[in-house]
Amino acid sequence: MYMDTILTAAQFLDCQDQQSRPDKEMKIIYFTNSVLFDTEDYFNQKMPSCQDNDKSSSVSFNNHKSSLQVIKQIQGNEKLHKCFICNEAFTTSSNLHRHQNIHSGDKPHKCSVCNKAFGDSSSLRRHERVHMGVKTNKCSVCSKAFFSSSGLNYHQKTHIGAKPHKCSVCNKAFLTLSTLHNHERIHSGDKPYKYSVCNKAFTESSTLRKHERRHSGDKPHKCSVCNKAFHQSATLQQHERRHTGYKPYKCSVCHKAFSQSSTLHHHERIHSGDKPHKCSVCNKAFSQSSTLHHHERIHSGDKPYKCSVCNKAFNHSSNLHKHERIHSGDKPYKCSVCNKAFNQSSNLQQHERIHSGDKPHKCSV
Repeated sequence: MYMDTILTAAQFLDCQDQQSRPDKEMKIIYFTNSVLFDTEDYFNQKMPSCQDNDKSSSVSFNNHKSSLQVIKQIQGNEKLHKCFICNEAFTTSSNLHRHQNIHSGDKPHKCSVCNKAFGDSSSLRRHERVHMGVKTNKCSVCSKAFFSSSGLNYHQKTHIGAKPHKCSVCNKAFLTLSTLHNHERIHSGDKPYKYSVCNKAFTESSTLRKHERRHSGDKPHKCSVCNKAFHQSATLQQHERRHTGYKPYKCSVCHKAFSQSSTLHHHERIHSGDKPHKCSVCNKAFSQSSTLHHHERIHSGDKPYKCSVCNKAFNHSSNLHKHERIHSGDKPYKCSVCNKAFNQSSNLQQHERIHSGDKPHKCSV
């Protein structure tokens, strides 16, 4: 690059030397991460020289303030700061530095409460609101509050039904571009987020973070009522509804209410008869994927749940819990009439028929 005079932003157009160098043409030179940037490429015109300062010009740079305004304008319009690893460009060097922490894995900002680390200070401040319970961003439609403005913006789109981002494969629409990118990985099979301990890979960075907590045992989200801790904030929110009794999800057919949207979806299949999950061995269909997984263990013989006392194995975790009560003597199910206790709810139901006289099983002959 050629130049007669190189000026930094702070020294820009002082013009103290206009008497001694009247023939020199001045150019604004801007430095961005070792890359020289010449504003002549953007203005496509000759910059005024110091000797022309007393003349009218389409671009006037008479003091430091005007020069900085020009640089800010250039910086706002162009992404001059490039990541040398992935070539993503940014308008400011600070945004570039934050981005580079993704590649380096550097997380210098730690939470003083739970020691969770973050790549930038703004993410740490958002996280700290979880501990403080501060939700300053309120929806003007339903008054629901959020820790961050981005969470509020995302939520507000649910009121207007805006889903501008469509999948080119299946035409499914999404509120945000990032959600679309995550969805597209279902079609491509791309799982760019790997856990270094077990090498398990994930389509989303958030799913990776949740998985990491299972290895570390970290449960940063605590219930304010009973102090029970959870790996995920969403699980905490679901749990808190047990204390409040809040059930925002209603069935449109029978109006039964649920605390979780997933439970409502499962319930709606009772009315529709929809069983989308089929066994690849016997073609038996199920309304829930979890029920299918349990069924498949009948074919595979897989019994992953073992008793720590006698090593007896079970294909369902619920069957293991029932079995463990034999060893512990725990009988959590009590009869409301005589207070007799049982280790299984089914045994309690059978017992209650003694008091009610109910005989539901009839001989067909």
